[in-house]
Amino acid sequence: MPAPLDRSAAWPYENGAPGPFSYARADHPTGVAAERRLGELDGGRALLFPSGMGAVTTVALTMLRPGRTIAVAAGSYYGTSVLFDHLAPWGLRWVEFDQTGPPPAGADLIWLEAPANPLLTMPDFAAAAAHPAPVVCDATVASPLRVKPLEQGCDVALHSATKVLAGHDDVLAGVATVSDDALFDALHLTRRLAGIVAGADAAWLLLRGLETLEVRLERQEATAHALAQRLAAHPAVETVRYPGFSFLLSFDVADGGAALRVERALRRIENATSLGGVRSKLESRHRWEGDRCPPGLLRLSVGLEDADVLWADLAQALAAA
Repeated sequence: MPAPLDRSAAWPYENGAPGPFSYARADHPTGVAAERRLGELDGGRALLFPSGMGAVTTVALTMLRPGRTIAVAAGSYYGTSVLFDHLAPWGLRWVEFDQTGPPPAGADLIWLEAPANPLLTMPDFAAAAAHPAPVVCDATVASPLRVKPLEQGCDVALHSATKVLAGHDDVLAGVATVSDDALFDALHLTRRLAGIVAGADAAWLLLRGLETLEVRLERQEATAHALAQRLAAHPAVETVRYPGFSFLLSFDVADGGAALRVERALRRIENATSLGGVRSKLESRHRWEGDRCPPGLLRLSVGLEDADVLWADLAQALAAA
């Protein structure tokens, strides 16, 4: 059963001294229960955050100093790069690199995605681990059931737990998992001081979602694999990207106009952002990312609907491309 939901903001001292929980900005029982479960999945010590970007921000503020350079995987989630642009006045700079090869020599922090969202490349973990800089890997699209970054030599594993970990489009949460105790303490301190803390309700909903993660992911992957094969054979589709696992794929139609026509023609699949939930979603990523991705790229997050039902909707929508 999920852990009890404890919404307390503060707890009484025990014999005049703080107990294991005193103020929820530091830790709270439901959050710690979620962190223990997430740590088991990732193979380390996990910290919970109110969003994936909350986790990204905490890692960046903790592991970087003015004048440092971040090497970011090309084709990865654009929001991370936008955050790094926002931090430029604090003396941080970032460069893109092809994560299928070695990171640039002068980087102070390596930022991978496994796989990248939305281009779905996989990193060369060995090349990244051989670099002297610390390595962060966002494995949101894989989940810890498919990729464990800490086992691949990374220093931090990140997830937007909003996505497949929680899986029901009803909670925002993020997680950072590490194996080094000193790094864990440093991240925990930044989280506490900055107040980047997930509440008890989010932690409880995440624990609920984790109970069905394995069965959801198996269903989503089987459907995604079938749809990727059918899309590859469709005359309106120019390119299909699918790493062979996960619930996420992307494909290209002729141009941006065709992508928008496909979106508007959908009947069953939601034309919406986000990914990893029980309902399938499709969207043009060019509207958000501009020249960082092809104009005709459509990202499809596969949910729990029947594969034939989803294909029927895709086929009729592609007729409008």
